[in-house]
Amino acid sequence: MIKACIFDCDGTLLDTLESIGTSANRTLREMGFSEIPMEDYNYLVGDGADELIRRCLRRNGDEACEHFPETRERYRINFAEGCMYHVRPYEGIRRLLRELHAKGIRTAVLSNKPHEQTLEVIDTFFEKTDFDYVLGAGTEIPRKPAPDGALLIAKQFGLDSEEILYIGDTNTDMQTGNAAKMHTVGVLWGFRDRRELEEHHAEYIVEKPQDILKYL
Repeated sequence: MIKACIFDCDGTLLDTLESIGTSANRTLREMGFSEIPMEDYNYLVGDGADELIRRCLRRNGDEACEHFPETRERYRINFAEGCMYHVRPYEGIRRLLRELHAKGIRTAVLSNKPHEQTLEVIDTFFEKTDFDYVLGAGTEIPRKPAPDGALLIAKQFGLDSEEILYIGDTNTDMQTGNAAKMHTVGVLWGFRDRRELEEHHAEYIVEKPQDILKYL
């Protein structure tokens, strides 16, 4: 029996692509590099800010990422200012959260976005009662796809892995949920496509938030 749902943030709960891409392009421009088309960020994001910056630098010919330290620091500053830019919850997400809580299902957020920005966007776009636990990236817990964050949430809830749905939109999310031995749900409204979710062993794939309810 499912007793909790853990959600990825970017591309699952919130459409954050423009906030990430705009901050990254501003950083690249300030560093003297070429900007990257916004649609390309669908495949650049998902593994944390460090990997995002490395991918951006490689796209600009810096294969060894020699400019990583200063570019990463500049991105940190820019994203702190622009993390809300054009961010919006996906249609149907708020309704889903209400229905989950009405059924007694606990909810959590696990993101590779820095913890402070994760808290900021969740507090801005959702009610305080929408989530029982929110965890972003920090220094103490390995980033996804390591299962540590998901397992920490399970421990906080006092639940076994098989009692939890892990919900996300990328290969990283499916790897995380599977590594934690949770039931994985891939969503099609986010940054990636069905093929990627299938190839990374999503147990279920859904086209809209309400579809998640049938897997409780």
